[in-house]
Amino acid sequence: MIDARAVVDAAAEIDEGVEIGPFSIIGEGVRIASGTVVGPHVVIRGDTRIGHDNRIFQFASIGEDPQDKKYAGERTRLEIGNRNQIREFVTVHRGTVQDAGLTRIGDDNLLMAYAHVAHDCEIANHVIMANAASLGGHVQVHDWAILGGFSVVHQFCSVGAHSFAGMSSVISKSVPPYVLVAGHPARARGINSEGLKRRGFDEQQIALIKRAYRILYHSGLMVGDAMARLESEFPESPEIRLLVQFLRDSQRSFIR
Repeated sequence: MIDARAVVDAAAEIDEGVEIGPFSIIGEGVRIASGTVVGPHVVIRGDTRIGHDNRIFQFASIGEDPQDKKYAGERTRLEIGNRNQIREFVTVHRGTVQDAGLTRIGDDNLLMAYAHVAHDCEIANHVIMANAASLGGHVQVHDWAILGGFSVVHQFCSVGAHSFAGMSSVISKSVPPYVLVAGHPARARGINSEGLKRRGFDEQQIALIKRAYRILYHSGLMVGDAMARLESEFPESPEIRLLVQFLRDSQRSFIR
């Protein structure tokens, strides 16, 4: 299933059932699991592990050296899970030793054409990065988040679960779970109610998240006081626990 015109290093580990198209280059240290299809003109380098049933389209660059002036050739890694679609001209870079030395992409994600995942980023599961969406280094993107086309995320920010960033959003602070942001700079515009409905949230859950949003954004409370109120008013809600824990864990302030 490897085209004769592809260049595959003898030290690469390619499972049976992997397809590799013409003129693709697979470097030493790359591991690709069964069911993955690598299109033509793809370059995969470094200590890169790719799981099952992914599809990588033409001209993608996967596992390249980090774009970081501190990088001095150290051995770092990229891990990609299962059933991801990585479209044309996507770039994904390995980690750096200044962090954990690892860039990680989970399962069932869609990275549209020209999307960029910088060094040390972590993308969870079911994430969509639309065309030319870009992550700076050390960014975390949580489950089911959607980044609109040409949106950019500053280094060390976190993008919460079920959040949505509109097209061309400039995100310099973290985006809490469930929140819809847009603009330059990005500002909160409400909750991602349509996305929540598609994910199977019922009316009661969505109404509760809307109440939490009003406390966080419209009550006039300081952040710590707003978090305490959320914990006291919704002690049994897993949705609100997720929101509060995200706010505690974020390395940067959040869009408010």
